This record gives sequence, C-alpha cells and structure tokens, in this order.
Amino acid sequence: MTDDHRILVVAATSRELAHADGWRGITCGVGPVEAAVHTARAIAELRPHVIVHVGIAGARRRSGLSAGTLVVGTHSRYHDLGDLPPEWAPREFATPGWLLQAVRAALPQALPLAIGTSGRVGGTVSADDCDVEAMEGFGVLRAAQTAGIPAIEVRAISNDIEEQDRARWQFARAFDAITGATPAIVDAVTAALSSHLASPPHA
Repeated sequence: MTDDHRILVVAATSRELAHADGWRGITCGVGPVEAAVHTARAIAELRPHVIVHVGIAGARRRSGLSAGTLVVGTHSRYHDLGDLPPEWAPREFATPGWLLQAVRAALPQALPLAIGTSGRVGGTVSADDCDVEAMEGFGVLRAAQTAGIPAIEVRAISNDIEEQDRARWQFARAFDAITGATPAIVDAVTAALSSHLASPPHA
C-alpha cells in the first residue's frame, strides 16, 4: 500500500469503511441526501483527486447475485425523481472509463453492473435498468461530478431486495467482502491515477 492521500474512500457507515494508512476515509451517513452533503463537505476540506465509494447493497432476486458478490458500478442511476423531466435534475452518472478499467482489473471476480440509488429499500424495484440497489451512490458520485472529481462505486451484495425479513440479510458476509476488497481497489486507483495524470490531455 502506498502512502498516498489523494484517494478519498467514502462509505455510509463505519462497518463498510476499511482503515489503512494509504488513504483517507469518511462516513457519509445513510441515504442520498446525507451522502451528497457530507461528500461535498469532505471534497471542500480534503481536495481529493479521486473518490472511491464503497458499501453493501441489495440485488433483485432474479439477478442470481449471492451474498458477498462484488459489483463495480458502470453507471449510477437515481430512482427517486419519478416522472420528473430529466432536464430538471440529472439522474445518471457514468463511471470514467480509465477508473472502471483499473478497478475491474484489480477485482476480476467482481461484476460490472449499473447500480441504482434510492432513499428507501425497494425503491428501484419498478425500474428495469438495474439489478443492484443501494442508498447513497448517486449522492456521493453526483457531489464528485459537480466538483470535477472522478469517482467510482463498488458494492458487496448483502440481500435480495424483495426479502422483507432483515434477519435473513447477510450483513457480515457483505461487510467482510467490501472491506477486504478496499485495499486492492485503492492500490489500483492510485496507480491508475498516476498514469492518468501523466497522460497527454487527448489520451
């Protein structure tokens, strides 16, 4: 692990946030509003070069994604705006290609998928554009996008979205998966950032 604090790791809760000397980490709270507010404040204070958003997530039962499966977000999609015209507020964020490539190389077992964001569990069920749901991703990534900072979301599956009994959700397995993967993610992003910054503007 390189001692490089240009990478900011953001997680909703402390159990999702791995700790090491090679990066800064913050908890942003639960839900898209808290996530956006706290991430924006951290950006203003810490001036990171890249944001890595990590955490646990639910998956539609039809997806077949088991607990502990890692998902690298290709897109973040916000599902709480209903039928409002998209020009009123953005509702999709695409992960920068160089960042997505770096994390996928570091986590070859992870699946590249779109990740939906909703402030309530099951808020993405009526949509057909994603099988993975979390509560903060779009807030974190939108704050980063507004500040001109590349960002990526990586999640570990803990439950079926349709499962109402939270006692059946496999939190521990998901927490272990995401915190175990974070060092490799940060190493890969740090190396990719160095190459990206050294590349000509047209590269």
